[in-house]
Amino acid sequence: MPHRIRMKLPAMLAALLVSACSVAPPLKSPEIPKAEAYAKGDELVSLNQKIAMGDRIASDWWKLFASKTLDVLIRQAVRNNYELVAARESMKQAEEAANAAEGTLMPQVAMNAQAGRQRYGVALFGPSNFAIPPFSYYEIGPSVSWTPDLFGAERHMVERQKALAAYQARQLDAAYLSLTGNTAAATLEIASAGDEIAAVRRIVADDEKTLALVRKTYEAGSASKTDLLSAQTRLLADQAMLPAIEKRLAVGRHALSILLGKAPSNWTAPRLTLSDFVLPGTLPLSLPSELVKERPDILAAQANLDAAGAALGVANADFYPSITLTANMMQEALTPAGVFRGAAKAWALAAGVSTPIFSGGTLSAEKREAEHAYRAAAASYQQTVLNAFGEVADALTSLAHDDDAVAALQSTAETAGSTLKIARAGYRAGEISLLQVQDAERALAQAQIGLVQSLHQRYLDCVRLFVALGGMPLAKT
Repeated sequence: MPHRIRMKLPAMLAALLVSACSVAPPLKSPEIPKAEAYAKGDELVSLNQKIAMGDRIASDWWKLFASKTLDVLIRQAVRNNYELVAARESMKQAEEAANAAEGTLMPQVAMNAQAGRQRYGVALFGPSNFAIPPFSYYEIGPSVSWTPDLFGAERHMVERQKALAAYQARQLDAAYLSLTGNTAAATLEIASAGDEIAAVRRIVADDEKTLALVRKTYEAGSASKTDLLSAQTRLLADQAMLPAIEKRLAVGRHALSILLGKAPSNWTAPRLTLSDFVLPGTLPLSLPSELVKERPDILAAQANLDAAGAALGVANADFYPSITLTANMMQEALTPAGVFRGAAKAWALAAGVSTPIFSGGTLSAEKREAEHAYRAAAASYQQTVLNAFGEVADALTSLAHDDDAVAALQSTAETAGSTLKIARAGYRAGEISLLQVQDAERALAQAQIGLVQSLHQRYLDCVRLFVALGGMPLAKT
């Protein structure tokens, strides 16, 4: 190598490395939607539960309902649910893919061995009478290859795989959160259906009392046949409410068994009522600025954005040269015994450079594709943040309205119960008609069932809030 070229070589390499550092395109991070609060203050004026603004929701948020049965069920689900197992294995798969990608940055060393028999044709030596007879050969030795990542293509590939691994980790957290939320919801559904069945049975029992009263007055000649048939019709109508609720109860039990990794025929749900749960008096509520750092779907969207940014870096680096260095050292011989003799040594060093000149527009199109993918991922991230804020706001507002509904239905049920007692007494005394008694029964029935449904909805909205807040990552539980 001429002396002048040798003197310039370090400067040339330095310039190459500097240019390599500038290959990655500048990426503008998406603007995070900002919010000081989740909902307007006037939407929460009826909320009786205290809000602990700034408190983080724990990973075992269901303990706020103070139900040992719920705690046992959710822990069984976390231990046995197959979707959670699949999410965990997908995360580990992605982590190993990232490890494999990172290994490509290092020199690759292999041990090679080969044996064969060969005969050269006449074309090898051109017009000549010289010919080599067939011969056997044996080779063994190590080889090394390395592609220096001067322009960051491999490094960006590793970053992409790590981002995809982070995405799968957040998907595991989301699966955990979804599983715990669905298990709590299914448990509450079972408790609510059981309470509704109990309420309908009390209504049926009241109908039977009314029918007995009407039958007695009918036999005494104080009531008409129409009154008797009307009372019987009312009883049958209320009894007809039971099958639909019992179906809900069975479906809820089946759903819960599947969440717990059990076949419905092999598992029996515990008997529960809504009174087995305690409504949390204080609601922990992360600040909006903290929610974006905690919700699994937001963190997954961020990881997806990081992966898109790394893919854009790869697409940009593909415009630059790729250098490959190889070396091998072989022991070669024509007989197996001669392989390990000193004279059998052979070696080779090689360096290759490949740079794109014309690709028919493929590289430019791939870069534009990566740019569009990054912008799409950025918009998806921003939309995910807004959706998260909306879910928390919906849950808080729903809880405020739930408090109003429960209070109104409690008062309605108490009033309807007193009205029914007065109506029955008046009917016995002959002061009012059976129609008035049935109207009072119907009002009480609607209030009792509505109260159960309203209590159920209030618990469900608490679950919705806790799930919307994200909780701690599963890896930290």
